[in-house]
Amino acid sequence: MTSAFDWIDQRLDERRRAGLTRVLRPRRCDDRTLDLAGNDYLGLARDPRVTAAAAAAARRWGAGATGSRLVTGSTELHRELEEQLADFCGTEAALVFSSGYTANLAAVTALTERDTLIVSDQHNHASLIDGCRLSRARTVVAPHLDPAAVQERLTGRALVVTESVFSVDGDVAPLTRLHRVCRERGAALLVDDAHGLGVIGPGGAGALHAAGLAGAADVVVTVTLSKSLGAQGGAVLGPRRVIQHLVQTARTFIFDTGLAPASVGAALAALSVLRTEPDRAHRVRQAAKLLHNGLLGAGARVGEPGAAVLSLPAESPDHAVAWAARCRAAGVVVGCFRPPSVPDAASRLRLTARADLTDDEIARAVETITGRRLP
Repeated sequence: MTSAFDWIDQRLDERRRAGLTRVLRPRRCDDRTLDLAGNDYLGLARDPRVTAAAAAAARRWGAGATGSRLVTGSTELHRELEEQLADFCGTEAALVFSSGYTANLAAVTALTERDTLIVSDQHNHASLIDGCRLSRARTVVAPHLDPAAVQERLTGRALVVTESVFSVDGDVAPLTRLHRVCRERGAALLVDDAHGLGVIGPGGAGALHAAGLAGAADVVVTVTLSKSLGAQGGAVLGPRRVIQHLVQTARTFIFDTGLAPASVGAALAALSVLRTEPDRAHRVRQAAKLLHNGLLGAGARVGEPGAAVLSLPAESPDHAVAWAARCRAAGVVVGCFRPPSVPDAASRLRLTARADLTDDEIARAVETITGRRLP
């Protein structure tokens, strides 16, 4: 007798032999390891002001949103967060989703139709790629960070899709040049600013502010609330008519339960902290630079950080796994990225800087990762 799922065993074995097996490692609440793998860039996920706001929102509004936002899942908190996000990022309006992933799916699918051309950067995040697939629009892939290649591919009604800070290598898109190309061809620009919000731009206001594009009529930006803001959820920001269109058409908004009140309250509190403590954005960039300089000084190959993400190439998937395991055993947790999670099929360690890292912790991380004691 054969089982309907026997084929899964074969796939699992293939992954194991290729060194690509993924493992869940639940962390303890009192974990003392040095975290260079998470995306809590501003160190706000455990900030007492943020956690207290999350608890207060849960006590007032309940543990869950209770329904989709068009039914019962939209609260006064959701509206306040949208207003605050739009004001901070310099857009007309914002719409909050249950995750950054669903926000990206909504933006790509709602802003395209079958006759739309999507031009997508080669290194875009899986959520943007999935949005392109679900949109049923014609999608062409442009070489990474190449506005000239984008321009060559643009024709007719089109949407150009890019990350601002790319999540694997941490390099930054040339948004000003991309926007110029889009405007010349009458195309719209969609920017995923998940790794830019709270890190780049004045006071951490994001990549559009840094590029002088905040509030542009032909630009839409998506953000996540789970990185710099230390909470959960995502949002789409842009012209008011675009946001109104998403309310009417975005399936991941219409048919998904609204973001839990605790996450909304936490994100609001974190945004308030960022407004009053804008130096946090400067510190995370400074920490990334110190980490980069230390790794270079110890002989490591590491890319220049455009924001808070750094990438160190590994020889193979097995080498990346073993390298990350050695770091973990020494008390430093790093990201381990292997195919097919990386766009260029090259394994690497991925490091993330945080605003609350001390200089001593950065030095310790460099020594652990490189195996070389610094002078």
